[in-house]
Amino acid sequence: MAGKTPKRLLDLAIQSLLSKESAAIQALEDIPRELFVPLFIAAFEGGHKDTLSAMVKVWPFYCLHIGSLSVQEPQHELLKAMIENFPVFPAQTFASRRPKLRILDLRQDTDCRTTCPEVRNKSPSCFYSCAYSDHSITKMESRLCFVNSEYKAFLPKPVELLVDLSLDGSLMEKEFLIFLMHKIEESFGSLHVCCRDLQIDKLCKCKCTLKFFDLKCVDHLSVDRGSLSDITSILCRMVHLESLSLSNVTFRSLNGKVFKIFLSHLQRMEHLKELSLSSFCLKNNLDRVLRILPPGLDFLYLPFCVLSYRDFKFMSQSPQVTHLKLLNLSNNPMYWDDFEPLHTILANLSGTLQHLEINHCLISDSAISALIPALTRCTRLRVLGFASNPITMPVLVNVVHHLTPMKELKYVIYPIPVHCYERWHFQGSLDRQKLAIVQLQLKAMLELAHREDMNWLTYCE
Repeated sequence: MAGKTPKRLLDLAIQSLLSKESAAIQALEDIPRELFVPLFIAAFEGGHKDTLSAMVKVWPFYCLHIGSLSVQEPQHELLKAMIENFPVFPAQTFASRRPKLRILDLRQDTDCRTTCPEVRNKSPSCFYSCAYSDHSITKMESRLCFVNSEYKAFLPKPVELLVDLSLDGSLMEKEFLIFLMHKIEESFGSLHVCCRDLQIDKLCKCKCTLKFFDLKCVDHLSVDRGSLSDITSILCRMVHLESLSLSNVTFRSLNGKVFKIFLSHLQRMEHLKELSLSSFCLKNNLDRVLRILPPGLDFLYLPFCVLSYRDFKFMSQSPQVTHLKLLNLSNNPMYWDDFEPLHTILANLSGTLQHLEINHCLISDSAISALIPALTRCTRLRVLGFASNPITMPVLVNVVHHLTPMKELKYVIYPIPVHCYERWHFQGSLDRQKLAIVQLQLKAMLELAHREDMNWLTYCE
């Protein structure tokens, strides 16, 4: 009990201080810098906007990260207040505590501390500072070294704002962008807005907005609905993408100039770990994409890509598909009788694959039975989805029998057997009483195999 008392007393003291916000703001000039972090966390969680605004102005550390703090809609006003009071162009002041904050990080990251540990060297540093933009603190300060010292005294010190942006066209997003643009103008060039995660809905409506940001910083890009031509125009400004997600992309031809330019940009992405192409017609052309992907790819999503037998054949021989952790091939109808390519793909991934989805692929009894030996060799598999395929109950029982010994496998999304439908997969034809009997039978099989930790789920209409 004695070990917990100091922490409880500190919490009580902080709550008492925050109950009188004006007193808390006045105390910022005198309290030890060690109290700033717990006070900041309590003020953020309690929604004390004025206290947060004052703390940002006199923050005694080089960086400030919201890290694991929860950000919901009510907290958006707190974030705006922190940006507004971020000292991008500090005025001369004789206050006892001058601002030291140079990096304000408003991204959520459960592994990130409120401020980075200070390294004992001449200049402070932050583990999360921008490394790629020409306007980053690191590069700006290296250029300032060559500026005359007398002139340098009148220049603002470069500062960074780290954010994740979601351009969805909402009123909240538009208001935030206007607010952000005003802050950039106020800084007279000292503020670098570093966006790491950029999500775009309807790219055609965001092209003007994107001109204000340095896209070299982006390492995660997601675009839903856009022309491939517009996408290539922003990809050419990105140099360090780790994740690229494109869905509902329009283009005229796989043999056209635009697709070739897209492939050339994709080939530059040596650090790419995750690629998602959804509703992106690649029929008979998957080889052109796979050939240029880096060998370090971990996650590959290819749903609704109209993949052909030829595409699967090439995938089974591709070195880029030998150590994936996740593979999603859902919604690509597999009409053929020869499933040897898919069997080979699973065999190649047996040592690394953790997540596999082959939902709604029209995989039949004979096909799934042929794939069972390859599936059981994927010893690291944790999630398997093969829902919405025309499987009969005897085959589903056989699948359960073979998969229950796989100790790493925790989640299986299985297809409703065809006998549960009056007409398979027609809306409104599902017999829920028959489905309930199936669910009870699967539950009994899992209990008999002592696999209560295994979750078998299905999609119901």
